[in-house]
Amino acid sequence: MTLRPLLDGALTLAADRAGAPGGLRYTERQLYYELCRVLQPLHAGPRRIPYTLAPPVRYGRFAAALATRRDELPGLLPPLDPAAAVTPGTRTAAEGDLYDYGLPRLLVCQSPAIAAMLVANDLHLEAACPIVAADGLPLDPRLTAALERAGDAVVHVLHDASPAGLACFERVRAEYGSGGAVDGPAGVRVRSMGLVPRHATALHLTTGRGPHAYRGLLPAGLRPEERAWLGGGRTVELAAVGPARLLHTAIRQVRGGATGPRRTPLRSRVRTAREAGFLSWPTP
Repeated sequence: MTLRPLLDGALTLAADRAGAPGGLRYTERQLYYELCRVLQPLHAGPRRIPYTLAPPVRYGRFAAALATRRDELPGLLPPLDPAAAVTPGTRTAAEGDLYDYGLPRLLVCQSPAIAAMLVANDLHLEAACPIVAADGLPLDPRLTAALERAGDAVVHVLHDASPAGLACFERVRAEYGSGGAVDGPAGVRVRSMGLVPRHATALHLTTGRGPHAYRGLLPAGLRPEERAWLGGGRTVELAAVGPARLLHTAIRQVRGGATGPRRTPLRSRVRTAREAGFLSWPTP
C-alpha cells in the first residue's frame, strides 16, 4: 500500500486549515507544518504540559506531494524571489509620504518568506507598521530618521526559537536599540516578539535540531529550562506557527493590545480565528 493517497488527502486538509479563515495567504513551510498537525494532532494537548513534537513526515516527501498540486492551492504563496524580497525602500516607499512623518513602530522578520506572507495578508496596513526582512538591513536612512522623529518608537523583531533567531534579535537591538550603535536612531526600543522556547513548548510546535548543541551566550531573560532546550540543539521555526495565530499575535503585539474603532477585512478574519480558538502564543 502506498502512502501517497493518504498524503494527498492530508495535504488538501492542511491547505484548507492554513488558509482559514477567509482565505489567508501562507508559505510553503507553513503548509508543511500544517500538514504535520494534520498527520499528528498531538498539538491539541493541554498547554500546561510543555512539549514539542517531532515531524511525522520528511520535508522531501511533502515537497514531492506538493509539486503537482501547487496550482490547486490558491492561498499558497509562490517561492520567494530574492530580487522581490521585502526590503526597506520597496514596500515602504510605496506608501507615498511615509518618510515625512514620525514612524512609531517597525516590524523586522528574521525570515524573508514570513515577512512576505505578512505583507501578502496586509498586516502592514492593518497594523500601520512597515515590515522588513532582517536580511535587508541596514535600514533605509529615511526609515531610521522617521523612527527617530516619532520619539519612543518600537522595533519589533519576529524570529525563530533558535540560536540564529536570538542572534537576529541581538543584532537588531545592537544596531538600532537605545544604547546600541552610535549612528542608530535615538530613543528606539527593540523588542523580541518571539519565538522563544517557552512559546514553542506551550503551543506544542513541531521541532527540529541544529547540527550541534549551542554553546554561545544566551539572553538573560531566558528561563533555565529554555537555556537547556537551546543548549541541546533544538530549534523551532516561526513557520511552525499557524498563519492565523501568527497574524493575530503580530497585530496584537505590534499595536500594543489596542483594537481601535476600524475593522478591516484582515482584522475581521483574524477575529474569527481568535473566536475559533486560534489564540496567540503566551507572552514572554
